[in-house]
Amino acid sequence: MIVEVTRRAHFCAGHRYWRPEWSLAKNREVFGACANEHGHGHNYTVEVTLSGPVDPVTGMVINLTEVDRLIQTHVIERLDHKNLNTDVLELAGRVPTTEVLAGFVWDQLVSRVTVGRLIRVRVCESEDLWAERGLAGEATS
Repeated sequence: MIVEVTRRAHFCAGHRYWRPEWSLAKNREVFGACANEHGHGHNYTVEVTLSGPVDPVTGMVINLTEVDRLIQTHVIERLDHKNLNTDVLELAGRVPTTEVLAGFVWDQLVSRVTVGRLIRVRVCESEDLWAERGLAGEATS
């Protein structure tokens, strides 16, 4: 029996949507208030979904303590209370959209999951905006 399990965590971070090669007018046209010179922040939620067989001894796909450690070490400590434009090396030169963050979280975790299989990462910027990164070519809902 294959089961999916999802763990949720939270972090706060600030960012600015800005393309330096564009004019101020073009940045405002494309990014609106998100191009504000001083940036803005969000209280993000990240959801990490793994799948695998249920261990007959523990009754779990993966020990949630291990999932929590992975998320804390490779996501929360990297992003929490950071300026995503300047404090996260992997995001340098990129517009730190929710879509980009979902890819960042996926990249941080995919090779580190040793039990089960990472199948989806969801980053929620607000209650009505989120982005998902999942296994290529497979359904992620």
